[in-house]
Amino acid sequence: MAAPVLERADDAPEPGEARRVAQLDGSNLIRVGARPGLFRYIREIWSFRHFLYYDSHSRVSSANSYDSLGRVWMILNPILFGTAYFFVFGVLLQTGRGVDNFLGYLIIGVFTFRFFTTAVSGGANAIAGNQRVVQAFNFPRACLVISTTVRELFSSIPMFFVMALLVLTVGDTQLGDAADMPISLTWHWLLFFPCIALALMVMLGWSLALARAVNAHNDVKHLISFGTRILFYTSAVFFGTERWTNAGQDWLVTVMNLNPLFCVLDIIRHAWIYDGFADPARWIVLGSWAVGSVVVGFLIFWHGEESYGKER
Repeated sequence: MAAPVLERADDAPEPGEARRVAQLDGSNLIRVGARPGLFRYIREIWSFRHFLYYDSHSRVSSANSYDSLGRVWMILNPILFGTAYFFVFGVLLQTGRGVDNFLGYLIIGVFTFRFFTTAVSGGANAIAGNQRVVQAFNFPRACLVISTTVRELFSSIPMFFVMALLVLTVGDTQLGDAADMPISLTWHWLLFFPCIALALMVMLGWSLALARAVNAHNDVKHLISFGTRILFYTSAVFFGTERWTNAGQDWLVTVMNLNPLFCVLDIIRHAWIYDGFADPARWIVLGSWAVGSVVVGFLIFWHGEESYGKER
């Protein structure tokens, strides 16, 4: 296709003067808001890696800045939730019966569940909640979702330190007829890091897929809250799976074993509380979820790139 030729009426040449023609090469121009190719899209995200880090870090630093206790609430919230669950489910309903080191079991469940679901919920709203930014600037929209996930990781680092401290100090407190199983710091605790890395991949994949869904239909946010409740009760946050095995509910145990969050909790609990390795199937299921979620979630989000920022 020939390059466009631009002429101005008021630039008409004088008699005897050569006519001037301006030619522009538009071969490298792209339509604003167009979806780039997949690999180009990935390269563009990589070029924003420094922005992702500093944006996440700055938002964590300014979080809860209007509260008197500030960032202390990042630690107080899971502690208060854990205390409430302990009295309701552990003391009143006796759901911890038969679970050794139930207090540490519950601490890991509550803290990790809050980290997981907060990141997914925040990532799901990353596009719909930042429409002005999406409409004003041209950048890979996936950066907003990734930034939300990284921000949740940064804000949870103090919470994980508190979780480890609580497990070490009060996690092996005997309750009822539970066996005395002292908790000590061993190299098994290092399994926490690859486990959380795989959990982050699952969270990011889910967030990318849900961000597109929420952007298209705001009602999906209500379904996310409902799904979070189902995830809570199928992750064994405050009870052991033996109660369902003994009751003959093998199908429910199978559902839990296929739940990535249950796998995360089981791996950390075995490493921190029971000083050992979880069933290798937990790593297989969690790894499969991690890879599958990132690939599928990223493709779903990338395919809808042109729809983000449009008036609904």
